[in-house]
Order: sequence, then structure tokens, then C-alpha cells
Amino acid sequence: MSQVTEYKIATIPGDGIGPEVLAEAIKILEKVSKLYRHKFTFIEVQAGSVAIDEIGEPLPKETLKVCKDSDSILLGAVGDCKQDALSDHMKPKRALLELRRALGLYANLCPAILHEPLKEICPLRPDIAALGINIMIVRELTGGIYFGDYGRKDTELGFAAWDTELYTTEEVRRIAITAFDIARSRKSRVTNVDKANILESSRLWREVILEVANDYPDVKLDHMYVDNACMQLIKNPSHFDVIVTTNMFGDILSGIVSQITGSIGMLPSAGINNGGVGIYEPIHGSAPDIAGQNKANPIAAILSAAMMLRYSFGLSQEASAIEKAVAEVLSSDARTEDILSEKAYVVGTKEMGRLIWEAVE
Repeated sequence: MSQVTEYKIATIPGDGIGPEVLAEAIKILEKVSKLYRHKFTFIEVQAGSVAIDEIGEPLPKETLKVCKDSDSILLGAVGDCKQDALSDHMKPKRALLELRRALGLYANLCPAILHEPLKEICPLRPDIAALGINIMIVRELTGGIYFGDYGRKDTELGFAAWDTELYTTEEVRRIAITAFDIARSRKSRVTNVDKANILESSRLWREVILEVANDYPDVKLDHMYVDNACMQLIKNPSHFDVIVTTNMFGDILSGIVSQITGSIGMLPSAGINNGGVGIYEPIHGSAPDIAGQNKANPIAAILSAAMMLRYSFGLSQEASAIEKAVAEVLSSDARTEDILSEKAYVVGTKEMGRLIWEAVE
């Protein structure tokens, strides 16, 4: 009999709908562990708004320690507008930024797929949706304007504020390598998205992308300015395979693809480095307006768990089993409210999770 493989997973339920969607993802993982003979040990810690309320800081030291000692991290959502007035270092989202920095998670992977049963709710023209959408956004995650110098000062015209976009060649090179490696396992096409006609940081970005491309002669590379990329995602999304881009531009583009593929509740994401540890989370926010009402879509959280199995643990068969179960349930016309269509019927968070759990095999 084969030896049971053990993994330690830090879980951060977080705020709003985070605990609800994460609970469904954990149930799926528990079933996978039994079917495929793995042992998943879940260690729950706090971050975000709930941590501010209970402990007094968005990323408690104990949370960071547990995350560093774990094989991977699964997160629900962080954020609450009630802390908007707090100083920057005390806001809930600071927990995510600090976790990414502390763990060196420089690459964000956001797969955007338009599932066949959801084409009828795609906001694009039917002939465009019919061509399909299957995009992997590879976003630089620990540099750029989100981590650059910032501040305010008094001027003759009143207060002025600034945020600095800064990238080093090594930061660009490592995210480029990640994108080109992923492209080789897909359609071998990379689209670099920048603003090199205006920004010096983008000009350096493009120079390094071109250097790295020399090592991947089998991968086709093209470039788009970010404004054109936004337009082309609406006009011709089937053109894209892998998109590599900066921290801020990736944040914007992931929001666009979340809508053309049906709902932000469908998109998972991974924050990884060249090691095994990663943070896996749905790209949606904490959605406090529907928290506790059994309305949230748990699919993005469940697919984030599948990404964890694939990218951190190397368990591709198990990840595929979850993804197949999600596709099967969507084909059955069960829908949470955010992906409802005329022919479908509404289910809540727990029911959607149960249906996917039953479909995993």
C-alpha cells in the first residue's frame, strides 16, 4: 500500500463572504484527501478586518509564522469598508501585500475560462463568445506601483500625492520566465502588456521581456499597450493565450476578464514563487453586502484549491478532478445568483459546494 502524503495548509477565512466560500473549498479538499490518499492538515489563522477587530493589526505575527511554516495557504477574502479611515499600514488589504512580500510571491496566476454552459450569460456578442475564452494572466505581484514609494506634500496648488512605479531587471525577468514557461504548456503564445510609449518603467519592462523571449524561440510573442489590450479583450478575447504584465495593469485586466467569462465569482488565482509555497484565493472581494446570506459563489474558491493542488503540491490528477466536477455541475444548470441564466435554477453557497463535492471522483 502506498504511503499517505501529508500537507500542512494555512487557511485564512478573512472577511465578508470569505469564511463561507473557503468552507466549501475545504470540504472539497477533504474529499480529495480521502479519494487519493493524502493527508491535509488545516490550520486556521486570521488576517484582514477580522484580525484588526480581534488582535489589533491586519496581519498578526502568529498568522505570518503559521503561513511561513505551512506547505501552502488558502484564503477566503479580506477587506471591509469600515476600516477605510485607518492609516494605510492598518487597512485590511495590507495583510495581503505583506504576505506576498514576506513569502516572496512575485507571480500571480489568474486563469480566465468561459465555460461552455456560461456562454449564454457572457456580455460579449454571441459570435465572439462562440470562439471561446481561455486566458492565463501572469501578473507581477511584489513590485511596481503597489510597492513603490508614495506620499503627499503641500504645494502652491494644494496637497499633491504621488505613487512611484519602479521595476528592476530581475523583477521583470523572473515574471517573464514564469509566463513563457506556462505558455509552453498551453498554446505557446505570450502577449506582453505595458505602456512603453509613455512610461520609462514600461520601456525597461519591454526590453527585458524581449531578452527573455530569445530563450524561448518556440513561443510567439506580441506586445500591446494596456489601453489596446483592454479593447482587444472585449473585441477579440480568443487572440490571447498568456498575458504577462505589471502589478497594476494585471489588477485591471483581471477585472475585465472576470466579467467577460461570466462573473468575478468564477475566477481563482495563485500567488507563487519558484518554490512550493503559494497563496491561493478567489479574485473577488469580501462582498459584505451578501455576507452570511448563503448567496456567494464558492466556485472561485474551489478552483483556487484546485490550483493549489496543481502548482504547490504537483497533484495534477486531483486538481483536474475538481475542475471536472465544477464543469459537470455547471452543465447541470445549477447556478448561484451571479451566474444565473433563463434555463438555470438558483442554488446557494452551501448547495453549490455540495453539488461539486458529490461530483468529485
